[in-house]
Amino acid sequence: MLLCSGLEVAMHANVKPFTVVKRGLNEDFAMQNTIATGKNFKMLARMGYLSRGAVYLVIGGLALLAAFGSGGETTNSKGAIIKITQQPFGELLLVLLIIGLVGYVIWRFIQSVKDTDDHGTSAKGMAIRIALFISAVTHAALAVWALKLLLMDDNGSGGGTEFLSSTPGKWLFTIAGAAMIGAGIAHIYKGWAARFQKYMDIPPQQCQWAKPVCQVGLIARGVVWCIVGWFFIYSAMIAGGNEVKGIADALDFLRQQNYGSLLFTLTAAGLFCFGVYSVLEAFYRRINLKA
Repeated sequence: MLLCSGLEVAMHANVKPFTVVKRGLNEDFAMQNTIATGKNFKMLARMGYLSRGAVYLVIGGLALLAAFGSGGETTNSKGAIIKITQQPFGELLLVLLIIGLVGYVIWRFIQSVKDTDDHGTSAKGMAIRIALFISAVTHAALAVWALKLLLMDDNGSGGGTEFLSSTPGKWLFTIAGAAMIGAGIAHIYKGWAARFQKYMDIPPQQCQWAKPVCQVGLIARGVVWCIVGWFFIYSAMIAGGNEVKGIADALDFLRQQNYGSLLFTLTAAGLFCFGVYSVLEAFYRRINLKA
């Protein structure tokens, strides 16, 4: 359309059309080659949401099986990926998962740097954008670990305890823990207020069940992140930095409380709901990329 308009203007103005055509082609070429406008990248970003969804469906599903005494277990993101690789065509699933995680990392980075959701530069907006950047970093680490697993170069064990015991490590993990608690509170608010709806185009016929599922999923993940954040702070500043804890430890912590079985079951169901929410994002999330 732009190209045709340029030609018409050039002919009526008695100007050589070549110059106008050349500029239009250059602009169109530049736009088509930016990651912010490519259809292929949007597909990659959606694969990222699917990958995150698959991980949380496994985490929540296994925890639910454990809650009902059906042979499940509490596990974290790495444990969920290992479970995925143990399924039929596990290696292919792992490759697709890694591709999706890479897409998710790039999308989170673009969200943070380009402010695609218009969070702005206020204190609140910058906090959200920093959280998006941290999400990109953490999922990049998970993608690297998954790649090592694919290359049979990692058995899923971690070795960050020595760094955690150092003074810089304690401060870094304390800050990370505070950031997780902040992100957890944001998730709880986002779920409670259904703020996710402004970024998604869920068909009206599906909203009746999708909205509460997404709300429960976000609130559950927020609760888990708050607990994990506290684990980070406690381990770094109080317990002497003996170990790094994660989702599985948060679930086990809930199970040890009063009414622990109920809390554990509800949170496990919530994490499964967060997996469903992530899958819905893969289909209905608006990927508003900006150059």
